[in-house]
Amino acid sequence: MNNSNAESFTEFEIVGFLGLQEYKTPLFFGFLILFLITLTANLLILFLVAVDHRLHTPMYFFLWNLSLLDLLMTIAIIPKLLAVLLEINKEISFSGCFLQMYFIIAVGASELFLVAAMAYDRYVAIVKPLQYNVIINIKACFVIAAIVWLLGFLLPIVSITLASYLPFCASNKILHCFCDYPVVIALTCTDVTLHANLALGLAMLVVFIPFLFVLWSYYRIVISVVRLKTTASRRKAFSMCSSHLLVVLLYYLSTAVLYIGLRIESISYDDRIFIGGLNYFLTPMVNPLIYTLRNENMKEAAKKYLNVYTLFQQRLH
Repeated sequence: MNNSNAESFTEFEIVGFLGLQEYKTPLFFGFLILFLITLTANLLILFLVAVDHRLHTPMYFFLWNLSLLDLLMTIAIIPKLLAVLLEINKEISFSGCFLQMYFIIAVGASELFLVAAMAYDRYVAIVKPLQYNVIINIKACFVIAAIVWLLGFLLPIVSITLASYLPFCASNKILHCFCDYPVVIALTCTDVTLHANLALGLAMLVVFIPFLFVLWSYYRIVISVVRLKTTASRRKAFSMCSSHLLVVLLYYLSTAVLYIGLRIESISYDDRIFIGGLNYFLTPMVNPLIYTLRNENMKEAAKKYLNVYTLFQQRLH
């Protein structure tokens, strides 16, 4: 990243929660607990899907990728935030700031694409069950996952790279708890209309195309389920996609709330951070809870591989 235009300073300072300075200690422990829960829950899913052969299916393969992305999102934000709350190290270099910004946007975009891919998986499982193993085979899973990760990590490169060449000479204080794109480019001393429009266009692309695909998938799923003859069949079909549907609602509702919050000027600085927290902090924690608490296979795998007595008995035999 280039910071040659920044003559008055060479790094940013992450302010954190400006209006809640007296609550730094409770905030620190709150985010620490959130970090540990998110880390443990997602590592648990990564472990169980890897070791339990019953979970070696396309649905759990995509869930494994989602947990990995949630883990990366959490690691990209919270450790630095904890350091800011402790006032150990509020400063972040130009390159470090833009790298964090890029990583957060890339992971967030990948998650939205992956949610759409998971909707397609559920669509094929319910609408075309006899063709499921042919359409969603191992090769298809890896191709879909590769496309998801490539799209997510390639799309933000242009806008983030262009933003890194802007002259930052107004202030180096980031009024947020991480290097958020709109907050950082607001610190420039030049017209950023083109950059803002480019970023908005990419955001619309990343949000609405997967969203429309998810809507189409669930439209086909609902039509297919309604046509089933028995109530038991309908209940089974809906249970197959209930966890994913909850995750979809969580992602898009939090994204919508974040977008609306940014557009309302009367919302305070700290409130904007907490609104953004729905997307960046709570979603990575809630996702694994949804899939583990509502999924019998995950529960059985957890009982099998997290029970010390069972593991000891298996080793004896």
